[in-house]
Amino acid sequence: MMLELTGRTALVTGAARRLGKVIALGLAEQGANVVIHYGKSDDEAKKLQKEITALEVKSWALSANFSDPQSLQTLIEKADEISGGVNILVNNASIFNVSEATKADLKEFEINMLVNAWTPFMLSRYFAEKTERGSIINILDTRIRGHDFSHFAYYLSKKMLETLTESMALKLAPRITVNGVAPGLILPPEGKDQTYLEQRKDTVPLKKYGSVEDIAEAVIFLLRSDFVTGQVVYVDGGKHLIQTIEGL
Repeated sequence: MMLELTGRTALVTGAARRLGKVIALGLAEQGANVVIHYGKSDDEAKKLQKEITALEVKSWALSANFSDPQSLQTLIEKADEISGGVNILVNNASIFNVSEATKADLKEFEINMLVNAWTPFMLSRYFAEKTERGSIINILDTRIRGHDFSHFAYYLSKKMLETLTESMALKLAPRITVNGVAPGLILPPEGKDQTYLEQRKDTVPLKKYGSVEDIAEAVIFLLRSDFVTGQVVYVDGGKHLIQTIEGL
């Protein structure tokens, strides 16, 4: 059975920019109200809020610092309070930085685990406490099917989020579905341009890179299904089938 998104309310973390922004807009285009979480991107969040309300749905912007454990619980509480109840959670906020496996220190592991794994886990727990029935989407990375020793702390944090996706799908059933979307060659890292994608597209079986809209569509598909849970959809042109060892 395919569910309608019209009238549902989604909290999207890291929604002010890049992939999160496109996911938020995609949900709004489907009729969902959107709570925009942001860290420091205040201007971008307010601009996005206007874009979403122009689509004749409701939108709110909330700032939360994920380095503060208390802010995780209050984010869910505030989102519920201002919107009248959130029933979709998209854990999109993430950090991505270089950390060599042989050189990474404890601080690098701590910050990656905090933002990329612990935060989605705790938000999911608080969400489940507040929501009678709902859906959670975790944004992963196609790298989890291989090994990445150049971004080792990031890689391990996303591997943990993959495991949490499966575990929470079982723990929160039957009230809440939990699924993941794993992007591949979609966006260049911060500070890089389209050349980054062009140089790497031949490493993808489909010999091209994708778009952020491809990710939004995968998120929408999973949210509309009431019989899919514990799955990871790879939106990567087949890259996960041939993942290699990077940075060895």
